Amino acid sequence: MGKDVIIACDFSSAEAVFAFLDKFEGKKPFVKIGMELFYAEGPSIVRKIKERGHKIFLDLKLHDIPNTVKKSMAVLSSLDVDMCNLHAAGTSAMMTAALEGLTRPDGSRPLLIAVTQLTSTDEERMRNELLINEPIAEVVMKYAENARNSGLDGVVCSPLEAGIVHERCGKDFLTVTPGVRFADGDIGDQKRVMTPAAAKEIGSDYIVVGRPITAATDPVAAYEKCVKEFC
Repeated sequence: MGKDVIIACDFSSAEAVFAFLDKFEGKKPFVKIGMELFYAEGPSIVRKIKERGHKIFLDLKLHDIPNTVKKSMAVLSSLDVDMCNLHAAGTSAMMTAALEGLTRPDGSRPLLIAVTQLTSTDEERMRNELLINEPIAEVVMKYAENARNSGLDGVVCSPLEAGIVHERCGKDFLTVTPGVRFADGDIGDQKRVMTPAAAKEIGSDYIVVGRPITAATDPVAAYEKCVKEFC
């Protein structure tokens, strides 16, 4: 499977996201639609961006009882997205139910990946606030193994953990990695970060890049720089 750069379109309105995407003349980058844009505009924004020819990662991070997640995934599957996700912390029962709900009558479905630990979480916060005393790397690996054993396609993880996820779960188990910044960029609120080139070297399959592209003076040039370094 080829590597790809996914642009995190964390905008608050359809107007803003289309003004951004209009800059990419002749290009159809893979885009991530997260909570902010989805909650502002609803399912219609997914359909409109899909009509423009973009692949879509719908990043809503479902986490609820298995039956609720199963029914919700059935709704999301009808939007014809290419990838969606949930929290691995919801347990294997929830992940299995999600997969059932996501699978269409013809057997097709979007890729389903699980969030292990958010890239804004570091070991100190995990220990002191979440009361998880195992090392963060072991927690990530356990969640990744649970996702693989539940039939999911991969995980969202820090690029720092992508290599060992492949070692534990196999090279075909996808690693989708946010927390990517250019070497000369601001890390913002991310705690576990890496450059596109380093993410490629360590084995990330997809990188999710937001502000280094969306807030750049020339977003298209920043995107092309990411693609050149990573793909």
